[in-house]
Amino acid sequence: MEMSARQPRPPEPKPDGLAANCDGLPSRNGDPAEITVSLSHPGKRVSPIEGSNLYRLRDRKFLLEDKRRLCAWALGAAMLGILLMIGHAELCPAVYQPGSIYAISINGLISFSTGCLLILIIAFHYKDIRLFIIDHNQVDWRIAMTTNRVLGISLELLVCAVHPVASYLGPDVGVQVPVLKWNSSVTPICLCQSHRETWLEIELLLSGLMFLRLYLVHRAILLHSKVLLSASYRSIGSLNNINFTFRFVLKVLMNKYPARTLLVFIMLFWLSAAWMLRLCERQAEVETGDMGTALWLIAITFLTVGYGDVSPCTSCGKVVCLFTGVMGVACTAMLVAVVTKKLALNKGEKHVHFFMMDIQISKEIRNAAANVLRECWLLHRTTQAKNNNGEHRHHQRCLLEAIRVFRHLRLKQRKLRDYTSEMVDLSKMQMIMCDLSANWNNSYRELEQRIISMEQKLDELGQSFQSTSQLLSQALHRRRLDHR
Repeated sequence: MEMSARQPRPPEPKPDGLAANCDGLPSRNGDPAEITVSLSHPGKRVSPIEGSNLYRLRDRKFLLEDKRRLCAWALGAAMLGILLMIGHAELCPAVYQPGSIYAISINGLISFSTGCLLILIIAFHYKDIRLFIIDHNQVDWRIAMTTNRVLGISLELLVCAVHPVASYLGPDVGVQVPVLKWNSSVTPICLCQSHRETWLEIELLLSGLMFLRLYLVHRAILLHSKVLLSASYRSIGSLNNINFTFRFVLKVLMNKYPARTLLVFIMLFWLSAAWMLRLCERQAEVETGDMGTALWLIAITFLTVGYGDVSPCTSCGKVVCLFTGVMGVACTAMLVAVVTKKLALNKGEKHVHFFMMDIQISKEIRNAAANVLRECWLLHRTTQAKNNNGEHRHHQRCLLEAIRVFRHLRLKQRKLRDYTSEMVDLSKMQMIMCDLSANWNNSYRELEQRIISMEQKLDELGQSFQSTSQLLSQALHRRRLDHR
């Protein structure tokens, strides 16, 4: 169906061989007729520029929907490839032997999912380029192919193309490996029988690099977030020159759901890092090759505890633990900030808390003042008695202590009221500034109105002067005629 912004025209006379359908549109030999639909209100003329803008908005909406759909499919294909890789690494050679039909089939599925992922990535960037052309009103697609865009697409395709192929590209492919009985409970990595450690290192590297496909998660979150889908967000953001990137969406999520976001990220990171550590360590047949021990090592490294009961043995495992420690320091700082923000009192709570503290300190000050008076009276009574010097000194010490407590409470109340007044002064200052700005605006408007009224009065005075001069000239002219 072809849509147009032009007004529908009455059907023109049709030549021979053309038949009019029920809508008055021409069709030839039963072929579908070209339908013209008006995008504007009937009776309203639409300029060609407005019609092209309508087309652009419609195409932009469809392209955004296609981008969201392609991003979701690409993320699904990436997750499928990662899950197949993990399942293949766990099942081989515990369930089936390397080089068997099952191993080759799963490797083929991993390669097939990788190919689908690359096609979806290319389609996504094709839609992105078309969206760029529509937004910038360009015609040639080569204008959108900047150096940064080409490098980004190439790097993305390279990252998505990485998957373990050494298991069926290495030497002795298809050779059945006898079942090995290990002393430990860990399972060796699935790799066709080879006497070279190069293939094993390549298998480990490619399997770990497959987790780089998870960068598609941030793109999916950005395209499916309510921030980007909301027209109000986009309008206000465009007025304030805000770019809706993943950083902005992450800040919004951390402000709305800080604990939930951090918890999900930490749990997913622990599981991924523990499995990668197990993949690196199980080739050496050590204790950290077990999933439980690897998860324990990742947890104590992430939390920067480091009991020292277990430690990585391979270079790959040490790199994973080092990266885990760095991420643990950053996440721990963010967690402390979130907990501090949650435990902090808001403005209303602070007001109530300080008000009750002020009342309590006032009561304590009254009690301290009463103690000072009581000790003064007791000291005066012992001074009048002049019998017991020990009791006299005791009441002197009690009087000095009561005076010290009274001064301390007065100082504490003064500090509390100063802090409370600072909080109130900030809000008052803001209100005063708002009132001043409102008064200035009102006075400016009044001044403008007065200036306009003065201009009108000056115009009226000028007109009255002109009319007066005309009347005087007419009167003088008549008087001259009368004298003659």
